[in-house]
Amino acid sequence: MTLPTPDITIHAAYASVVEDEEDGMLFIGFAQGEEEDEPYALFRQPLGGGPVWFAVNDEDFGAEDAVQSIIQDARGLTVTIHPDHIASFGWAATIAIRIGPQTEDAEQALEALRAIYGPIFKA
Repeated sequence: MTLPTPDITIHAAYASVVEDEEDGMLFIGFAQGEEEDEPYALFRQPLGGGPVWFAVNDEDFGAEDAVQSIIQDARGLTVTIHPDHIASFGWAATIAIRIGPQTEDAEQALEALRAIYGPIFKA
């Protein structure tokens, strides 16, 4: 399978899974660095299930139920945005999240994504 050339690429140094009981939300994130202005991808879902919000680099570049598919390969993830939502991502249709052996907490984040996306997450 040949994956499309990504419109946005994030080289994840860190991954995280946070269950915020106070807000009732699950956050799954991949960040290129620790600074606020560094690239990131964030998935957010109510703890009880429901629609997933996906954002890249800024809350303004995100949407609910925007992910059409997620493909995991040896380099990481390729997230394909549903055609109805690409305008919300600055016309980016695919986002690559590069995950290497140095990516902190990557396996925990990948497991959480598999759980919330089910059949649209393919490895």
